[in-house]
Amino acid sequence: MGLVHLCANRFRGRGIEYDDLYSAGCMGLMKAARAFDESRGVKFSTYAVPVILGEIKRLFRDGGAVRVSRGTRELSLKLARYREEFMAKTGREPLISELSEYCGKPPEVIAQAIAAGQPPVSLTVYSEEGTDEADIPVPSSEEKIIEMMTLKNALDILEEKDKLLIFLRYFRGKTQTQTAQALGMTQVQVSRREKKLLLAMREKCAV
Repeated sequence: MGLVHLCANRFRGRGIEYDDLYSAGCMGLMKAARAFDESRGVKFSTYAVPVILGEIKRLFRDGGAVRVSRGTRELSLKLARYREEFMAKTGREPLISELSEYCGKPPEVIAQAIAAGQPPVSLTVYSEEGTDEADIPVPSSEEKIIEMMTLKNALDILEEKDKLLIFLRYFRGKTQTQTAQALGMTQVQVSRREKKLLLAMREKCAV
């Protein structure tokens, strides 16, 4: 069921209620469970994620209604006002963690509200020949989801400072130099420690 939640969360804030996303994901999980062949030597999660995502994407192909709750809209407006005040005082964009602390909401709720406040993108292209639907390329997320799942599970074996190092590098996208500054280390120390941690995490995931 954790696979379903993880896949469904990838589509939050895109116009379909989470309960609908989750239900579709559960259908995909059941299909994967029925068709999974253990003899092929592939982990169930590796096989199941594309099937789950396929069922969820079917909702969008079938035309789900775009619905944003009143609470999400109100939170989006509140965040927009606070963002302007914050930038006027500090000269920079507030972090998700800072917005989360200000509103007392989880980071994922903050991210959803921010997405809801973004202007919609028209999928209709107007040309001399008439109108057509825009073909927006969307990168496959199956491999990314599996990688992130594996990484999060492997974090359990790490000490707090090591978890922070991995979090800064792979969840916040910080460079080794930026991570070193945040942790009071040198770039070389971060590089060496990161290699050791990744090796230990790979061994953990291979068990």
